[in-house]
Amino acid sequence: MIEAITLASVGGLLGIAAATLASLVLTKMMFVPFAFNLGINVLSFIFSAAIGIIFGFMPARRAANSTRSWP
Repeated sequence: MIEAITLASVGGLLGIAAATLASLVLTKMMFVPFAFNLGINVLSFIFSAAIGIIFGFMPARRAANSTRSWP
């Protein structure tokens, strides 16, 4: 579960960084102002981490509740 949360969080941070960089480049090319909204970026990071929690917890729970016995 820690792995899923870590991967989702790092992916979220990389996504925010890539989107910010692309926005900076495009605003320079189009001569429009750039406005960084911290709230939106924090929300996107929280959403990314929540995806990691949900999709890390579900398989871990299923594995913990598995009643299959191995010979």
